[in-house]
Amino acid sequence: MTAAAAAGQQVPAATSVDSLPTADFFGFESLLSEQEQRKLAELREFLAAEIAPFATEWWNNAEFPAHILPKLAALELSAPAQRGYSHLFAGLVIAEMTRVDTSIATFFLVHHDLFVESLYGFGSEEQKARLLDDAANLRTTGAFALTEPEHGSDVAGGMETRARRVSGLTGEADDYWILNGAKRWIGNGTFCDYMLVWARDEADGAIRGFIVDAALPGVSRSRIEHKIALRTVQNADIVFREVRVAEADRFAGIGSFEDTNELLRGSRIMVAWQAVGQQLAAFDVARQHAVERQQFGRPLAKFQLIQQQLVTMLGNAVASMGMMVRIAQLQQDGTADMAQVALAKSYTSARMRETVAMGRSMLGGNGIVTDYRIAKIFADAEAIYTYEGSFEINTLIVGRAVTGVSAIV
Repeated sequence: MTAAAAAGQQVPAATSVDSLPTADFFGFESLLSEQEQRKLAELREFLAAEIAPFATEWWNNAEFPAHILPKLAALELSAPAQRGYSHLFAGLVIAEMTRVDTSIATFFLVHHDLFVESLYGFGSEEQKARLLDDAANLRTTGAFALTEPEHGSDVAGGMETRARRVSGLTGEADDYWILNGAKRWIGNGTFCDYMLVWARDEADGAIRGFIVDAALPGVSRSRIEHKIALRTVQNADIVFREVRVAEADRFAGIGSFEDTNELLRGSRIMVAWQAVGQQLAAFDVARQHAVERQQFGRPLAKFQLIQQQLVTMLGNAVASMGMMVRIAQLQQDGTADMAQVALAKSYTSARMRETVAMGRSMLGGNGIVTDYRIAKIFADAEAIYTYEGSFEINTLIVGRAVTGVSAIV
């Protein structure tokens, strides 16, 4: 008989994490239709079998697993809203992917929520017929080339990549554009087949969009090395030197940077869902560790400070998820505006930073090596905190909306 039993204290049985409530503590997933819930379960099975066992190795080696693309395409989850799924389901797809591997979720987001959605939203009928089916089924891959070496947050006004139209005398085949400039931090940029490139028209200063075949003469690509986050994602520096792009490959639906904002609003929402997924992942890992790890003769979960941290992490995740559920409802109604989206991205990424830091701390020294998932989660969070509008820029977008005064420009 143990001392605790002799003293009349209840001795807890070994706890199975699988029997405990999930990080979706308020059951937001139940808002999905039955069909969507089944599809989300199918995605989870795929991620558990095809991604989870290998994600850390890919991350450590900074290698992108191109071999999984046919299997990923077979899930038929490209641009879910275009397939009749709800915006809530589309967001939860990104959150679940992120929960398992942020890099794969980022690839999916760049390709489907930026490149493929761009084709749906701004491509001509000829462009859609020529490119959309292959892109939606991952037979070809795409990138979104907006950010430049010297222009990130101010790229709308500072864009230096230039496009010059050349109109010949022999008809459409002799009507083309010349691109010159450079882009940086382009996800999928090292291996994509096509990229949506944004450039300033030399004639009138307007922002134009172009579908650029990555194999065209004058396009050079190099991988950005030495990253501490999203190492599986192949971010690239891209240079355009006298690249000739046919007029047929100009996005006719793009006439200003406001059109770009339509796309960025959608991708910003998905990055906010990534911030949710990161928190779900951090909670999963930290709770399992707290339940299973023994210190001072008892599980870490027995200590009050550990429980307090876990509850804070859970609260952050649930609050972030609740905000994103409401954003999805606004999307469904067609009323989500940029200030609302900016608040969601800034808030969820701030809560994410706090949540993953608590999880990393809870694992002690093990929390800084990638043998334990939390180190990778912790590192990847820094990329989410920064891209699709930094925390500061998104905060100032909201500040402008609530005061009527811009502190950006």
